[in-house]
Amino acid sequence: MYVIVVGGGTVGYYMSRDLLERGHEVTLIEKDSRRADWLETQLGSIVMRGDGCEVKFLSQTGIERADAIVAVTADDEDNLIALQMAKKHFKVKKAIARVNNPSNVEIFKMLGVDDAVSATDVLLAALEPPITT
Repeated sequence: MYVIVVGGGTVGYYMSRDLLERGHEVTLIEKDSRRADWLETQLGSIVMRGDGCEVKFLSQTGIERADAIVAVTADDEDNLIALQMAKKHFKVKKAIARVNNPSNVEIFKMLGVDDAVSATDVLLAALEPPITT
């Protein structure tokens, strides 16, 4: 499977590393040059420096053959824009977002994102006691 990961922060780094370890083809997009340099020392040539919100840049990633795109930046708006372009312009089959503000989850889904994951919601659900009957 070919996966494009937008955002090379902690989540993007570990996701890319684990996908590679599982035998997947990965491109990791990071716009901060210093961070991209570090990521390249850790992950190799899968790192591309650029803005995942720009159509021209995305077209250089091989996105037209991507099976999935995952946006995990710290900015919900950037994640949404990148995923909407991937779905609508490049016809990527699966678009998954890390959503930083839990109130944005439904908005992402209404706007065509396949999966919108809020770490806050996941952690809150883990705190809730199981329902017993």
